Amino acid sequence: MIITTIPDLSVQHDEALGLLRIEWASGQDMRTFRASFEQILELAQRSQTRHVLLDINSFPDISVYDQVWMGSNWMPELVKLPIERLVLAINRHRVHNQLAIDSLIATARPLIKFDLQFFLTAVPGLHWLSDYSPRLPMLLAEWNAVHGPDLPSASGNLTEPRNFFRPRG
Repeated sequence: MIITTIPDLSVQHDEALGLLRIEWASGQDMRTFRASFEQILELAQRSQTRHVLLDINSFPDISVYDQVWMGSNWMPELVKLPIERLVLAINRHRVHNQLAIDSLIATARPLIKFDLQFFLTAVPGLHWLSDYSPRLPMLLAEWNAVHGPDLPSASGNLTEPRNFFRPRG
């Protein structure tokens, strides 16, 4: 189900999978970032979310003030939730936010009890979160109907880079 009650965020919830998919939807405007992320905590608690995909690719650079707030207010509440798996989708070119996320994770590492994985884009992360569930095509179609399709990478329809191996010798 697409959730439209948090205006800054594009959110999808699947009760059967215990899954939340979250993307930023307010362009460069981060004025209500904190309020939106407090609402995400409430939604995750209320829905007993076990799997979360946070697509950082859609976020503008997270300010130092918001990073401090996340580390001191948001992360301590997040780690109390019954989350089993969390995916952070972030392109390797988003260096500022990658460093911000790495710092948050390093600070909260002793409290993190869930499996945390990084993917370049959302779709492979959803596959991993859902254990390749047969529900995933329906979830992707629902998301695409509202937000448009996830764009394939420049290398074809791959959403993760290929490993290129050269023969020895």
